[in-house]
Amino acid sequence: MQRNKMDFLTLFVKGTMMGAADAVPGVSGGTIAFITGIYQELIQTLSKLGPSVLPILYQQGFAAGWRHINGNFLGVLLCGMLTSIILLSNAVLHLLSNYPQMLWGFFFGLICASTVLLSKSIEKWDWLSASFFILGTASAYYLTTLSTTSIEPALTNVFFSGMLAICAMILPGISGSFILLLLGMYSYILGAVKNFDLLILGVFSLGCVAGLLCFSKLLSWLFSHYKNITMALLTGFLLGSLNKVWPWKETLTTRLNSHGEQVADLQQNVSPFDYQLITGIDASLLLAMLLAVIGAALVLGLEKLSK
Repeated sequence: MQRNKMDFLTLFVKGTMMGAADAVPGVSGGTIAFITGIYQELIQTLSKLGPSVLPILYQQGFAAGWRHINGNFLGVLLCGMLTSIILLSNAVLHLLSNYPQMLWGFFFGLICASTVLLSKSIEKWDWLSASFFILGTASAYYLTTLSTTSIEPALTNVFFSGMLAICAMILPGISGSFILLLLGMYSYILGAVKNFDLLILGVFSLGCVAGLLCFSKLLSWLFSHYKNITMALLTGFLLGSLNKVWPWKETLTTRLNSHGEQVADLQQNVSPFDYQLITGIDASLLLAMLLAVIGAALVLGLEKLSK
């Protein structure tokens, strides 16, 4: 696919959006990739990474290998994601800490609209696609109800955390950062990003690469052979993830994070009208609803632009 400078700038912006989404536990960069119309190209590109490129590099040279893996697309997208994660992670965490209802409201509207759009990609609804849709919804919903577990931040666990997180990041509806949160590794990995801990980041990146090499090939194969039920499954993932991004929650249990701070562990959704009575915090209902509408409008606008 030929791209000009403006196309690459647009792709870079899409990468920054994916990176910003992946910084939030509950929102998937894969969702943003789908909204912006690059999801299938991303999966197909990732599936080309691996040992199969070595003969091309040896026989035809670096340029041919780079074209084979769609290197320009992948490189620009990754630069956008890394730029966003490095520069915007603090801002996103600030919003999450100080304006959670508004931030979650925005993502709730965004994911609602994304679910509707993704469902339109299902060419035929039959008992099989409906079954996979229900399976995806139930699986994502179940994941959002799990409480956090803490694993020892040894290098082996950092590696496997990277494998699991990257698989979730490229699935619409399942957040890689939420998987890290469930494993108790979210603050640890984010701290490594802030402190430029090259050892931890290197091991985590190797885990991500290993996960990508395995999982992207599986996804690409599913799209090639079972596209309809794969789309139904992904739509279910999106719908089920709405439980996580509901803006008004009551904290049932708390835990200490790696910095010794008290943070929410297990939460349940409550009505915005009961939220202030339960928590003593303003529900910010109108602002959250407004941002939900803006999030949905953004998705619909991006979908029209991508056409």
